[in-house]
Amino acid sequence: MTLWDKGAEPDPEVLEFSAGREYLLDQRLVAYDVRASIAHARTLRKSDLITTGELDALEAGLEEIAVLAGRGEFPIAREQEDVHTAIEEWLTAKIGEAGKKIHLGRSRNDQVLAAIRLYELEALDRIDARIQVLMGCLAASIGEFGGVGMPGYTHLRRAMPTTVGTWLGAFQEALKDDRRIIETARTLADRSPLGTGAGYGIPVFDLDSKATAKEAGFGEVLENPIHAQMTRGKVEGLVLHALSQVMLTLNRLATDLLLFSTVEFGFVKLPPALCTGSSIMPQKQNPDLLELIRAKYHVVRAEEQKVLSLVGNLMSGYQRDLGLTKDPLFTAFDETLSCLTMMAKAVSNLRIDRDACESARTEEIYATEEAYRLVREGMPFRDAYRRVGEKYSGRVPE
Repeated sequence: MTLWDKGAEPDPEVLEFSAGREYLLDQRLVAYDVRASIAHARTLRKSDLITTGELDALEAGLEEIAVLAGRGEFPIAREQEDVHTAIEEWLTAKIGEAGKKIHLGRSRNDQVLAAIRLYELEALDRIDARIQVLMGCLAASIGEFGGVGMPGYTHLRRAMPTTVGTWLGAFQEALKDDRRIIETARTLADRSPLGTGAGYGIPVFDLDSKATAKEAGFGEVLENPIHAQMTRGKVEGLVLHALSQVMLTLNRLATDLLLFSTVEFGFVKLPPALCTGSSIMPQKQNPDLLELIRAKYHVVRAEEQKVLSLVGNLMSGYQRDLGLTKDPLFTAFDETLSCLTMMAKAVSNLRIDRDACESARTEEIYATEEAYRLVREGMPFRDAYRRVGEKYSGRVPE
């Protein structure tokens, strides 16, 4: 029986289509729904809508659900549609009448929003922690190889001299920027929707939404109930944009490492343990790890675009389309977390070939310095530029 059953026999194919994969995806949300439900139950008690005994029974039951879910022993059936129904039905079967009261003063709309937001907050913290690990790996590599000279490139051509420290340091700075973007996304996710119901508030009962938010672990409260529903998809889009920016940094670092580790460049050495092989060419060591990180930026970026497309052209309030934003959100977090882990492994194991880097700093990459020395001797810059350009190319560079 569905949570919303009113006696009419639903079409089983429609039910299956409507449920989709949400009952499977919602396994990730059990612990967060439990946390929000405990907070809600405490607010119900403060409003004298349940007894102390009922609160105790609900808290004990919800904590048991969290334990079961942690062991992979809390199933969600397709006919239950989602985690919220599964929890309510389990509580009712376990503790009786008190289980039927847990949904008082809320809708599945604000319930799922709360669980998703709590999930996002923890997942963003995990992302941030792994970024910091990667930054530590970059710092260690810079400490070991940072002073090694190498050519800098523009247009894939040797341009000016630089160092390994400046090159790898650029990715440290990019990750610092990414952390700032993550913090912005986290700030918008850290707002409780509990008490906003299906988008039009909770009638009759005056529930303390600020107390509920504090109990659940939120920093702020979403005051306007319609706006609460409108944040679904919009906040997810921002979270996914933050992940896309992280993945863009990884994409560019992976691209550099792939290029600089080729025989033609030889600046970077990748250990065999991080490479795969060929089924036909015995000599091959393939940098699949880096190629996959490079590619998965586009996977995460596509998930971001998917969410932004899903929420476009929707009127205010809740629409069923919004349920389809879960899958891309979870996918993007999974891919970003794994890529950060793998890139940290790659950076901590790479080696720099000092001789290859130094020998690539050929005479022409000092052309700008040469022109500037002429300027110091009194020559106008444009004349100095032309003289040095003619020396290296026989014509004025374009």
